[in-house]
Amino acid sequence: MPFSIVIPLYNRPEEIDELLASLCNQTCKEFEVIIVEDGSTRKSDVVAEKYRDQLDITYFDKANSGPGLSRNAGAARAKYDYLIFFDSDCIIPSHYVETVSRSLSENFVDAYGGPDAALPSFTTIQKAINYTMTSFFTTGGIRGKVQSMDKFHPRSFNLGVSRDAFNTVGGYGAMRFGEDIDFSLRLLKAGFRTALISDAYVYHKRRSTFKQFFKQVHNSGIARINLHLAHPGSLKMVHTLPALFVAFMTTMFLLSPLRPAILIIPAIYSLTIFADSLRLHKSPKVACYSIVAAWIQMLGYGTGFLSASWHRLIRKQGEFRAFDKKFYD
Repeated sequence: MPFSIVIPLYNRPEEIDELLASLCNQTCKEFEVIIVEDGSTRKSDVVAEKYRDQLDITYFDKANSGPGLSRNAGAARAKYDYLIFFDSDCIIPSHYVETVSRSLSENFVDAYGGPDAALPSFTTIQKAINYTMTSFFTTGGIRGKVQSMDKFHPRSFNLGVSRDAFNTVGGYGAMRFGEDIDFSLRLLKAGFRTALISDAYVYHKRRSTFKQFFKQVHNSGIARINLHLAHPGSLKMVHTLPALFVAFMTTMFLLSPLRPAILIIPAIYSLTIFADSLRLHKSPKVACYSIVAAWIQMLGYGTGFLSASWHRLIRKQGEFRAFDKKFYD
């Protein structure tokens, strides 16, 4: 089964270079690559041209609109009937396309998603962020686990979908944050089958600084309320946990001058993160950074969730966003 791989891109020539190099090493070559330059000031046309002899590649530039509408623009130029979307900060294992092709041949689904992992060459911060984005102690372990939700919701950093399903739901919406969850929810509402292909993982570099990570997760918290209003019933208890974490930990710190011993609670949480990350990465440095990443994950998402709840659920304002002009930062 041939695939059309679509990659939205903004000011990331170094990232797309690594991604394209990894696609050259695929054991199955039945795919084309479509790069959508989303109004970048640092173009990647020269990088794309470097791989012209090794890949069936299409590169084009467009006005900035965010990743969702850029994916739609790429899909409109696709020549095959099954689309695969990657984020530009991914590196693709050599078996990926072959694994997906075999899985869909044995058990066809309208859309699939795959997990993410970290390479040994990733920076300490990237490894720590990868840990906190997938850990039970931060996200509840819902990412990349088919048994964790009632139905699997593929995420666009690593997502495949048939052209029929994509066109039926109208592709991605105009949401700048949470657009991939919105897309998955619309696929499920339309009756399309989704699945996790656990061996179709990618190496996801994610954000490279804690400041960028905070912006990402803060916007994710805001997006969850926007999604709740667009898709009633999509909000689950697990999505509220970071907001409850913020409220609980804030109370602990406010009470600490009166009862200093209460600080043992956040200390126990931090030590739990350290021990779990150390078990997985065998690196005290990564484990220490994981504590910072975990607190940023919980505080960033939780404050975004609470802010959007105040603006949209209580004050009844329109769609609430933050860091909108800095989506890719």
